[in-house]
Amino acid sequence: MPANDSYKILVNGFVFYFTKTDLDTLDLINISPTEFNAINNNQSVNARLVNASLLNKTFTIETAGETFEVAIKDALDQKLEQMGFGTSAGKQVKEIKAPMPGLVLEINVTDGQAVKEGDRILILEAMKMENSILIHADATIKKVNVKAGQAVEKGQVLVELE
Repeated sequence: MPANDSYKILVNGFVFYFTKTDLDTLDLINISPTEFNAINNNQSVNARLVNASLLNKTFTIETAGETFEVAIKDALDQKLEQMGFGTSAGKQVKEIKAPMPGLVLEINVTDGQAVKEGDRILILEAMKMENSILIHADATIKKVNVKAGQAVEKGQVLVELE
């Protein structure tokens, strides 16, 4: 059971818990407004912030050629989630749109499929990087509008939800 002062961090569907003390021991250096270097346990990691939604506390981070979808939930978010009032409970998302232009590499869902928060919908290649597009709330897939190998534009509807 996580401590009351912990942050719940979801990374590509995996859950981690960090306390403020854990975060304070992380040596984080800004290289630029979107590039960072972190040193933890004598290991150095460079990371780049690709996209950020401060309202939803979600971020896309690229490191070592891999892209990670990160969602941060503080103590209040976690309490609301336990009570059934998570941030996704108030939103009815009806479609998943391309966050950037790219090429659909892989589709991981089919029409009529039930998906859970954090499930991967598809992989979109953009600027020679693979980006996993994840669902941010439990839903049912109404219609997949794209095919593997298809080029898409930013904002194009990739998947419709019920």
